[in-house]
Amino acid sequence: MRQYNKIGAVRRIGMLVLGLAAAGVAQAAPQVVLRVAHFLPATSNAQVTMIQPWCDKIAQESKQKMVCQIYPAMQLGGTPAQLFDQAKDGVADIIWTLPTYSAGRFTKAAVFELPWMERNAESGSRALWIYTQKYALDEFKGVHPIFMHVHGGTLLHFVDKKPKTLEDMKGLKIRSANRVNSQMLEAVHAVPVQMPLPAVPDAMAKGVVDGAAVPWEGVPAIKLDETSRYHFDVPKGKPRMGNSIFLFGMNQARYDSLPPDLKKVIDDNSGADVSAWAGRVTFDEKEAQFMKTSIENGSTFYYMTDAEYARWQDATKGVVQQWMDAVNKKGANGQELLSAAKELLKQ
Repeated sequence: MRQYNKIGAVRRIGMLVLGLAAAGVAQAAPQVVLRVAHFLPATSNAQVTMIQPWCDKIAQESKQKMVCQIYPAMQLGGTPAQLFDQAKDGVADIIWTLPTYSAGRFTKAAVFELPWMERNAESGSRALWIYTQKYALDEFKGVHPIFMHVHGGTLLHFVDKKPKTLEDMKGLKIRSANRVNSQMLEAVHAVPVQMPLPAVPDAMAKGVVDGAAVPWEGVPAIKLDETSRYHFDVPKGKPRMGNSIFLFGMNQARYDSLPPDLKKVIDDNSGADVSAWAGRVTFDEKEAQFMKTSIENGSTFYYMTDAEYARWQDATKGVVQQWMDAVNKKGANGQELLSAAKELLKQ
């Protein structure tokens, strides 16, 4: 009997040791490292003001169990237009990009790229998130949206051209960011040249384009404030001539694989409020700062008159119809989606 008691005691001790060892393994679970890729330099406003703070927050809230490793300036390879698929295919865990760099795939969400829509990035970004969740989530299959946003609105930057009216735009080669922006430029008789933001400085230096449609936030990121000397904008306070939608999204399988506590950290830093935050801190609160260098460089700023603004609105009505036709071809109701987007922007 004593022998069996000894054996039982040994077994109990062994099980206790195994239990403690298992607990030690659980405590030493490997840190989750999320590869975050984007197309701008590490010094860009987007990384410094938005991406890095978001990463810092999830590291803190997860008690360092989940951290980011950021790969700026396409360090994982490929082009900006391929970033969405890099997230979808798992090349990156998280990406920040303009989905519509890849033309024709995000037609319903692109309603927020139409001219004369958003008054500011904060409200526009909140509206974009709510709209996408309700009407366009099918366009983002394979990628889990964390937040979405628009920018402060497109204006035109030139080195030596100085347009003031619709007639002055005729034949000017202008960089555009997306298909809708290109259609707007065509409507005012300019020649759109679609390209990602990092390609703009070289294109302007070589005369490939006469000017560029870029929001103020993008100007210092590519040092456009050092070369452009004329900036053509809408009347102050009016919705600008175009925009772009941005996605900060995660590989769906990677998101699904997270343990519940880490998934909650991601969820707590996702959604409409975070989208509005991204629009506000990255664009609305920075615009005056980004204009400053251009002002100091002696740039000329020209704002359309209200009458000229009305002429541009009238000239570009066909852009809205082109968007609706493209949406209708995909089986959606373009008029209903446009009305829904405008109503969200009002709210």
